Amino acid sequence: MKQRILVIFFVLIGTALQAQKGFKIGIQGGIPIGDFNDRVGVVIGAEVGYVWPLGEVIDLGVTAGFLNGFPEKYREETVANDFPNVQFIPLGVALRIWPSNSFFIGGDIGQALGINEGNDGGLFYRPQLGFLMGPQTQLNFSYTGVTLDEAQWATITMGVRYTIAPKKNY
Repeated sequence: MKQRILVIFFVLIGTALQAQKGFKIGIQGGIPIGDFNDRVGVVIGAEVGYVWPLGEVIDLGVTAGFLNGFPEKYREETVANDFPNVQFIPLGVALRIWPSNSFFIGGDIGQALGINEGNDGGLFYRPQLGFLMGPQTQLNFSYTGVTLDEAQWATITMGVRYTIAPKKNY
């Protein structure tokens, strides 16, 4: 099932890249909260996506990424606990609503594929707020959640996205 989702998603991304409109790349960093707070110290991620404007106020698109939670190192008496990295590949759809020319609210929802051992992934959601820092650069703040079988992955992150604008033929 995961392989089918990946294939479908990358076909959509490939189609989007051919169109050369609204292709976005980004990085993010943050901290875990909740169930993984004691096992993960810091989270970094990267994302790619494509957004189609549905009008002047609403954008709809697809997104894919990679999230890595770096483990905390604990030492209890003489025993060191080494936790593994927690890693996901989130695949989803993106919605952005622009109440002004420089501010958006929106979110991503889809499936996060767990890629480290013992991680099956789960439902992925990411509400976010964003601000334009320039014509092609966005600063965003988000909450990322992944509903797992026995726990809830939750992080608060800050990221930067860059839009690769298509070349105009005059």
